[in-house]
Amino acid sequence: MSTLLSDLLPGEELVDVAHVPDGARLRLVRKGSNFTILLDDNELMNSYKYASEEALATMTCERLGRRADLQMLIGGYGMGFTLRAALSTLGHDAAVTVSEIVPEILDWAAGPMRVQTAGCLDDPRTSIVHEDVALLIAGARGAYDAILLDVDNGPEGLTRQVNDWLYSRSGLEAAMSALRPKGILAIWSATPDASFAALLSEIGFSVAVVPVPASPIRPSDSDEIEHVVIFAQLR
Repeated sequence: MSTLLSDLLPGEELVDVAHVPDGARLRLVRKGSNFTILLDDNELMNSYKYASEEALATMTCERLGRRADLQMLIGGYGMGFTLRAALSTLGHDAAVTVSEIVPEILDWAAGPMRVQTAGCLDDPRTSIVHEDVALLIAGARGAYDAILLDVDNGPEGLTRQVNDWLYSRSGLEAAMSALRPKGILAIWSATPDASFAALLSEIGFSVAVVPVPASPIRPSDSDEIEHVVIFAQLR
């Protein structure tokens, strides 16, 4: 336990520990009303800089337009910001499947983070699948209007090395097959990746890389951190 606590800052409390299936350690840390999830010693996400996670959903929905029986797949629940934003935007006939391989993440959502969860897991449009999103993509054919990925810090396997497949040519071609006509693959990334955008275009997607603010309240400081959402739409 001393190792788990050794790098926490003053005022931070270790709430719980979990492990990604390949062994990487996740820690849920609380400071006041804010939460952070650490991957080993790296900050993976927090509850106060979530604008780009919301943008992943809302900007995808804007690009899709109104569609009947819209089907969305979200890879990774995280802290639920993308799911909540999607549900607030989508119609009542939509369905959102969330793939989450770490059961403790959902335990945290229903437990210490239940205020932030705000009932999104109980929404009748939400389905939770305890399965690797890569398997859902590989097994689907024309099933989804949108696939949203926020399982790493960008187009490379950070949380699990096997996630590299998602961003490889074969993984992207599988995503293309899993999408409906004019469907969108949207990927959250901490930074732009020109070579990955070029690969998407080469495979046949129409690509847009859109910078979005990390924080929901943008300060006057011009150095405010921006993330990006990479949109790849079937032509």
